[in-house]
Amino acid sequence: MNKTYPFTLEKLPYDYNALEPYIDAATMHYHHDKHHQAYVNNLNNALENHPELHDKTLEYLLKNLNTLPSDVQTKIKNNGGGVYNHNLFFDLMTPSSPKKPVGKLAKAIDEKYGSFDNFKETFKKAAMDRFGSGWAWLVVDQNNELMIVSTPNQDVPLQLSVKPLLLIDVWEHAYYLNYQNRRADYIENFFNVIDWQKVNDLYE
Repeated sequence: MNKTYPFTLEKLPYDYNALEPYIDAATMHYHHDKHHQAYVNNLNNALENHPELHDKTLEYLLKNLNTLPSDVQTKIKNNGGGVYNHNLFFDLMTPSSPKKPVGKLAKAIDEKYGSFDNFKETFKKAAMDRFGSGWAWLVVDQNNELMIVSTPNQDVPLQLSVKPLLLIDVWEHAYYLNYQNRRADYIENFFNVIDWQKVNDLYE
């Protein structure tokens, strides 16, 4: 997230079909190459006529939205958030998921939620209860406390005053080709492709 204008589409760290049968290749093409690319393009378009922002990182822009020129605040919130969220989302999945937390994060989840199963249910509820489009997140605050939060649209959690560790996209474009209206099935299967090693690295 330390890159600056002009932003580029991050490559997937795996093949389009690598997450099958949980996330199909057609969805990955559509989601990454079309939706994610559109957020990148729109973010660059919003920044094009503001050279004073060209040396600012994406994280800086999202943390300091209220200080940005008024004509681009909403565009950067929506499209910059779209780039930030999707960069993390695609990077934190893997075809070789250990299927459960590892390292210090595993211990922290057990301490906070009682068990991984309890964590899963709380995370799934946050994702299911998000009305319309948005995200569910596992974050850690400045006191090293884990929290599960949900955000609408392409918002980032608490303007990144917390550190995101894990997120799931519950916009319909993330799952509709394969799951149609079965959001619950998509959320359940997401746990088969989480890269818990990377999530733990972020936590540590």
